[in-house]
Amino acid sequence: MPYRRLPNTDNARFKALNTALKKGRDLPPFKLAFSQGTYQRIQALIPSYETILSESKNAYSLQLEKNKVFHKQLKKAKVYCSHFIQVVNMAISRGELPPSTLAFFSMGEDDRKIPALNNDDDVFECGKKLIDGEQNRRMKGLNPITNPTIAVVKVHYDNFLEAYNHQKNLKKRTGLAQNNLSCKREEADQLIQQLWNEIEDTFKDLPEDLKRQKASEYGVVYVYRKNELGNNINLINAAHLNIG
Repeated sequence: MPYRRLPNTDNARFKALNTALKKGRDLPPFKLAFSQGTYQRIQALIPSYETILSESKNAYSLQLEKNKVFHKQLKKAKVYCSHFIQVVNMAISRGELPPSTLAFFSMGEDDRKIPALNNDDDVFECGKKLIDGEQNRRMKGLNPITNPTIAVVKVHYDNFLEAYNHQKNLKKRTGLAQNNLSCKREEADQLIQQLWNEIEDTFKDLPEDLKRQKASEYGVVYVYRKNELGNNINLINAAHLNIG
């Protein structure tokens, strides 16, 4: 016995709803296999569902597009932060700067390793410490670190920061759109279930095969289980052999 399978993709949901919508337009209410209340809900749901789906796709596409720009700025900021720390370490090794210089950048005197900077949050924290630390050094009258100077580091850090904040906003927008879409899918699933229940109830007194045929014309989907599919193929083949 085939079983009813509710749609599990947006395309399948739209197909189910649009099939019922077309029936509602083509048939008078007294001939329709589902209620006018359900028909009105379908009319209201389809446009809002399409709008939210489009918004979700657009938000995700924009996030992907701007993500390329963000990663370029991230890479630049990471390089300049790393180079600045390398210059400080080399100056300390040559005796041009005291090891205590590292304290300005929230680093221990024996901490000569370049930070891994594995992700954007690492770069965000590191860049802030370097900029604040060098500003504090300059306020104390100490000579600036050069090649690169903190001004050059700050240019790339600010570019990264702008892209970083923009990307966070885009992620938030995409997440909100996805949540709205998830709610709309749930609403569609509930409506389709009610719709199909009403359709099947209308044809409940018909023989099983005819009931499924009539319901299928309204978009209700039936599928065979694997073992049933095999049995039906065997029956069809046997019928062809008998005819032959």
